[in-house]
Order: sequence, then C-alpha cells, then structure tokens
Amino acid sequence: MAWIHARTDSETESAPASWPAGEGGLRLNNGLFLTPKGALRGSLSARGGLIESLESLPLAGGEDLEGDMVIPGLVELHTDNLEKHIMPRPGIYWTDPLAALEAHDAQLASSGITTVFDSVCVGEPIDKGRRLMLSLSLAALAEGRGNLRADHLLHLRCEVSAPDMEELLDEALRAASPDLVSVMDHTPGQRQWRTPKDWLVYHQEKMVPEELMATAARLKEARDACAARNTRRIVSLASERGITLASHDDTDLGHIEEAVSWGARISEFPTTLEAARGARDAGLMTVMGTPNLVRGGSHSGNVKVSEVARERCLSCLSSDYVPSSLLHGAWKLFREHGYGFGEAVDTVTRNPAEAAGLRDRGEISPGKRADLVRVRETGGRPRVIAVWVKGERVF
Repeated sequence: MAWIHARTDSETESAPASWPAGEGGLRLNNGLFLTPKGALRGSLSARGGLIESLESLPLAGGEDLEGDMVIPGLVELHTDNLEKHIMPRPGIYWTDPLAALEAHDAQLASSGITTVFDSVCVGEPIDKGRRLMLSLSLAALAEGRGNLRADHLLHLRCEVSAPDMEELLDEALRAASPDLVSVMDHTPGQRQWRTPKDWLVYHQEKMVPEELMATAARLKEARDACAARNTRRIVSLASERGITLASHDDTDLGHIEEAVSWGARISEFPTTLEAARGARDAGLMTVMGTPNLVRGGSHSGNVKVSEVARERCLSCLSSDYVPSSLLHGAWKLFREHGYGFGEAVDTVTRNPAEAAGLRDRGEISPGKRADLVRVRETGGRPRVIAVWVKGERVF
C-alpha cells in the first residue's frame, strides 16, 4: 500500500518473555498493521487480551487477513448515541433500556469503536426528560457492564446553567463513577449560542415566538443564579477524584484561559478558530465532531472542522451523534486534507486515548490492548471488515 511507509523485516517487535495468562489467543496473518513506527506487513499474535508480537513472517494457524489493513480500535470521547436509542423519538422512551444500550453497543462495534465514553447530560434547563434519561442511561450501563462488545466508560456532561445540576450530579455519583466530566453552558448568549439569535433560530420550531423570548430570559436569570456555583462543584469533583476534565463549546480566548485555570485537559468542540488556536497553544487537546467534517460544516453555524484541521489545531475527532462517521472522518483527513495516514488515524485512536489518560490502548504495539479494526478501502471509503476487543472478535 502507498498510504504509509512500510517497515523492513528487521524492525519487527516482540513482547517480553513473561506474558499474562489467558485462554486461547489471537493470530492474524497477511495483514498491513499500522504501528507507531509505520506500516508492517506480516502477522500479529495476542494473548490475555494484549498484543504479544508483531512479525514479518506468518504464524502457524493464523487467520488470513488477505492483505487488509489493521488499525487500532477507535476511541470515542463523546457520543450522544445512547440517548438516541433510549429515546428514539421525542418523548418516547424505549421500554427496555438495556436492549437500547445493546443496540447502541452493536452500532459502535460495527463502526470500529472499541472504547466509548457514553456522554450523559446532567442538568435540564429546558428538556425536563433529562432526569429520566440520566436515570435510564446509568441503569442500563450498570446492568450491561461486562457483557458488551465495546469498552464503555462514562462521560458526564454537566450543564452549569441548570438549577438542578448539583442534585442530578449527586444522583449520578451514587449510581456510577465517571471517567470524564465536561463543563457545558447552553444559555442564550453563551458559548455555542454566543449570538442569542442563533439560539432562537435553533429552537423556533419547538416554541412560539413569545414562549421563546420568555424562555431565553428565564434561562439567563437561572444561569446568573447557579452557574458559578455549579462550575466550582464540577471542577472540584474532577480535581478530588482525578477525573479528566473537559471544557465545552469554547468560543474565545477567555474560555480557554478559564479552562486552563480549572485544570481541564480537553477542549470539546471549540466553536471558533480563535478558540481552537488558543486551545492548541495552551496545550489542551481539542476534540471536533466528524459530522461537521464529513458534511462540510456545522449544523449550528460554528467553525468548520476542515478549517481547524488545516491549521493543525485538531487533536481528536468525535462521532458525536453518528458512530460510523468517526472512521470516515479520519479517512477524509487523509484523503482530502493533507494528513498522513498515521496522523489521521491518531485523531481517532492514540490521541483520544492520551487525552483521557488511557495508556493501555490506542496503538498497535506489544503490551497494548489487542483492540483492532480490520479495514478495507472501497471506492475511496473505509469499510470495517472485522473488530476485536482485547483479542476477542466482536464484529
């Protein structure tokens, strides 16, 4: 393949002599494996859920990959896709939340996503169904844990403008331990809705004009009363428990400075190029949505991901609400935006793993988790052929 430099036979790697015990193992032959050093055409073995060796020679009894490329399992930091399955239509909740989670999980696996931070909203300034959504989501994740295809972690999206945020956060913490928390503010005139008119346009189909104006005023008043307190609580929680913290919808350099003062490691979905540049310069990992990249623009008028990528302000991609877009986004970076293949794949594997502090995955190397995706390019588009999580085939 011409997409990346191939290593020589002398550059093969192998694991230490002592290896974790595990039933059976995985052997893959005749693949093009994307490693941190480049591409290796050869074979891979895994045992005990971890990659054991990468060799240029075939392994006895290994599965023939027919020359297909193999990349690390994709790492998703922020997806609302679980909520779409639990509430498939507005106000309609699925009768079996675990079944909804399993359908969501299957969709992720078939998209090559092996690690997912399911993002669940904490706080409901407008939508009063959020309390029930939070409860159902956490219950399903607790019941399904250990029996799902992908590795599911918890991302609590905390809405600082919501008067009930602290109460709901306490409920969530009694039910689960979050792996990532983010600070959101969807008040008209703030962040994503820096221009109140944009908020009004977005919600105009949900309310009549008089109700829109009254709601906007109520939300601003509520925010003034609770946002500072709620922000302190979230930042304190992350600091005390060592949880990765993210800012959300950063719009200007002031927001970046604020995020740095909180100890945030991630800037999720910066809405302007100014904020994306500031996040990069401040050492924050930036996360941008692949629906924006694949579609060619933001549905809410924010900066195009292609512009952020062009200035190399992009660290990670997130499928947000379309799981299959994650791999397609990486492909677009490679095929259309001047990224090297390994650099493009890093935005959906190694970089998000690093941002979340997951040092055991995100790359194909001995000792790392055997989270792997077999990919075949067809018509310039990636097609997921097979997926393994800790060496076990899940798709």
